[in-house]
Amino acid sequence: MMRGDARSYAAARKERAADIDRWLADLFRTACPQPYGREGRIGPGGAKSGFAPGEDRGGAGASFGGPGAPPTGAGALLAGTGIALVAVGSLGRGELAPGSDLDLVLLHNGQDDIGRIADRIWYPIWDSGLGLDHSVRTVEEATKVAREDLKAVLGLIQARHITGDPELTRAAREAVLAEWRADSRRRLGELREAADKRAESSGELAFLLEPDLRDSRGGLRDVQAMQAVAAAWVASAPGPRVREAYEFLLDVRHGLHLVTARGADRLVLQEQDAVAGALGLLDAEALMRRLAEAGRTVSHAFDATWRTVDRLLSGPAPRGRRPLADGVVEHGGEVVLARGINPKDDPILVLRAAAAAAEAGLPIAPATVSVLAAQSPAMPVPWPDEARDALVALLGAGRAAVPVWEELDQAGIIVRLIPDWERVRHRPQRNPVHRFTVDRHLIETAAGAASFTREVSRPDLLLISALLHDVGKGWPGDHSTTGEIVARDIGARMGLVPADVETLATVVRHHLLLPETATRRDLDDPVTISRVADAVGSREVLELLSALAVADGNATGPAAWNSWKASLVSELVRKVRSALSGSPPAPAPTLSTQQASLARHGGGAIRVNGGAVTVVAPDRPGLLWRAAGVLAAHRMVVRSASAASASSTAVIEFSVIPEYGTPPDPATLEADLRLVLAGRLDIEQRLARRTRSVRPARVPVAPPRVSLVDDASQTATVVEVRAHDRPGLLWRIGRAFGECNLDVRAARVETLGAEAVDVFYVVDRSGQPITDAAQRAQVREHVLAALR
Repeated sequence: MMRGDARSYAAARKERAADIDRWLADLFRTACPQPYGREGRIGPGGAKSGFAPGEDRGGAGASFGGPGAPPTGAGALLAGTGIALVAVGSLGRGELAPGSDLDLVLLHNGQDDIGRIADRIWYPIWDSGLGLDHSVRTVEEATKVAREDLKAVLGLIQARHITGDPELTRAAREAVLAEWRADSRRRLGELREAADKRAESSGELAFLLEPDLRDSRGGLRDVQAMQAVAAAWVASAPGPRVREAYEFLLDVRHGLHLVTARGADRLVLQEQDAVAGALGLLDAEALMRRLAEAGRTVSHAFDATWRTVDRLLSGPAPRGRRPLADGVVEHGGEVVLARGINPKDDPILVLRAAAAAAEAGLPIAPATVSVLAAQSPAMPVPWPDEARDALVALLGAGRAAVPVWEELDQAGIIVRLIPDWERVRHRPQRNPVHRFTVDRHLIETAAGAASFTREVSRPDLLLISALLHDVGKGWPGDHSTTGEIVARDIGARMGLVPADVETLATVVRHHLLLPETATRRDLDDPVTISRVADAVGSREVLELLSALAVADGNATGPAAWNSWKASLVSELVRKVRSALSGSPPAPAPTLSTQQASLARHGGGAIRVNGGAVTVVAPDRPGLLWRAAGVLAAHRMVVRSASAASASSTAVIEFSVIPEYGTPPDPATLEADLRLVLAGRLDIEQRLARRTRSVRPARVPVAPPRVSLVDDASQTATVVEVRAHDRPGLLWRIGRAFGECNLDVRAARVETLGAEAVDVFYVVDRSGQPITDAAQRAQVREHVLAALR
C-alpha cells in the first residue's frame, strides 16, 4: 500500500461514486425494456472490467449530482419511463469508501416486470463482489416503509437520483421529507433513542482505545443524525467545524479500508500506525489525538443540536431573565449575558459566567460562548483573586462543571486562560486503564474532587491540584516530575501566594504516592510509613493527597480504583497521619474474626464471596504462589492480591474474576488447595496445558521488568515485577522465588488492564533480606526467566 495523502481521499470517494454511477446507469439501461436498453459495461471499473471493493482509484474527482439531481447524458432518455434507480447510504451521500457496500432502491410506478428488471441489475453487482443492500418499491411503498423504519427514512431523505425517471425520485423524496417534518416530534424522539443506544453499546469515540468510527458517540452516524434533524427544519445543519471533523472521520475510515482491504469501521490497535501512515500522520499517537478532537467536536455539536430540538419541541420557554451573577442571567433555560454587558471591559466575565452556569446546572448559550471567545480580553497575570475564585466555584460545582468546561474548551477559551492546557488537550492515553483523554480526565478528576471539599482544610487547592495533577503528561519524562514544574508556573500565573504554590506543586509531584505505596509496599513495615510521611511533610498535604487519590482513581476507570485499593489507601493514610502527629506505630496485625474462623479449619481454607477469595492456612514457604496456581488452574484471573502473616497463620486476599462463564465451586477450590499443600496435585501440568491454549497477544508488548527496590524495607528485600498479564503469572513468579530459596513475607499484586504490577517482600530461609550482589542478580534472572 502506498503512503496516502488524506487530501486526495475525498476526491477518490467522489470519483469512485461517479464510476459506480456510470456503471449502474449502464446496468439500468441494459435491464430496461427496449427501446431504452442497450448493451452496457459489466463492471464498475471500466469497459468489461471488474471492480475490486478495496481498490483506491485516487485522482481528481468527477462531479456528480446531489440529491434529486436530474439525469444527464444518455440517462436523460429514460425520463418518464416510470422506473428510477436511487442511491442511499454512503453512495447516496457521495462518501463511498473503498470497502463500502452499495445501498440502492429501485423505484417504479407499478410495472409488472419490475422483478425481472431488478434481477438484471442486482445480479451483476453481486457477481462483481460488491456488497449490496437493495429494495424495490413504488413511491407509496417507499413512503410507507419510511414511516415506520428509521433506517429507511434516514436513507431516503438523503437519497440521490442515479438514473431513470427523475420524477419518481423527486416524488419519493418529497413525500418522505414531508412526513418526516410533519411527524418530527415522534420521529426525532426515535432518532435520539437510536443514538443513545449506539452510544451505550459502542462508547464515546474520543475516549476509546479501539473506536467504532461509525457507531460510537461522536462518530459518523451522529453527524448524519444532525443532518436528519436539519432536514426536519428543527435545527441548523452542522457547521464548518463539524463538517471538517466529519471529513476527517471519513478519511480515517478510508485509510482503514485501504490498510485492511475490507470494509471495517472499528479502528483496532494493531492497525492504528498503518492508518496513520496512510493519512500522512506521524504515528498512532498523532492519529488518535486528531480522532479524539474530531469525536469531541461532533459530540459537542450533537448535544447542542438536541438542546435546540428539546427547546423547540417543548414549546415556548418562560419569558424573563433571572440574575445569576454580575453581568450573567438565565434566559430560556440557558446562561446569557445581561443587557448592556460588554465582555471587552471585563476579563473575568468568562469565568464568572462559566461558574454561574455550572452552579445553576445550565448550559451557556452558544451565541454567548462565541461572544465571550471573540471579545474577552486576556486575563491579567497574575490572575485577580476574583478570577481564581470563579475558577474554584466552577470546579466546585462537581459533575455540572464538565459540560460547561467542554463548552469553553471547544471555543478555545481554556487554552487562552491556561496556555499549558494545549499540551494535554485531546491527548490520548493508550492503555485500557484510562477511559478518557488526558484533558478530559483532568476535569473529570476535579469534578470528582468537589465531593471532598468539606473534608479538607484547603478546598481551593484540592480542586486546582485535581485539575492539574496530570498536566505533566504533555511533556517528556516522568509526568509527576514535569507536572510539578508546570503546576508551579500555573499556580503563580493564577495568583496563588508562594506557600500555596509550593503546596500545589507538592501535591502534583506526589499525586500517585498514596495509591502506589498502598498497593506496592508492605504497610506494616515502618520504613514504608516513614518514607510517605517524609514526602508528605504535613497533615494538610496528606488530606489533599488522600482526597485526590480517590477522585483520580474514580476518574481513571474501574481497573484503577476499587474497594480493595480504597481500603489500602485509607489504612496508609491513617498510619501516616499517626506518624505525622508523633503517635506510636500501630501494633502488629491480628486475624479478623472471619479469618480466625477460617484458620480453625487447619490444613487450609478458602472462602469465596463474589470476586473476593480469602485463603487462610498455616504459614509455609510457597503458599502464595501455590494458592495462585489453584485459582489459575480453575480459570480464575487474579486482579489483585495481598498476602500477610500473623501468629504463624498466612492470610491471602485475592480479587478475582472468572476468565469466562461462572466461578468454580468453592468446595472444589478448597479441595484442590489442600491437595496442592499436601503435594498430591500437579498444578504445573495443568497450567502448562492452559498456557498452550492461550492465544498470544494481538499487539507487541513491552518486555517484562524485574527490579529490586533498595531502601524500601529494613527487614525484607522488595522485588517489583512489571509484565504483561497471562494465566498463572503469579504462580510462575512465586515458583522462581522458591527456586532461589526465598520466602514471600508479604505481597501486593495488582492487574491494571493487561499489565501486572506485582511487589513482593522476600527473605531468605533465615528470615533476612538479600544483601549478596550475586544472589540479588540470581533472583532477578530467575524471575525474568519465569516470565518469558
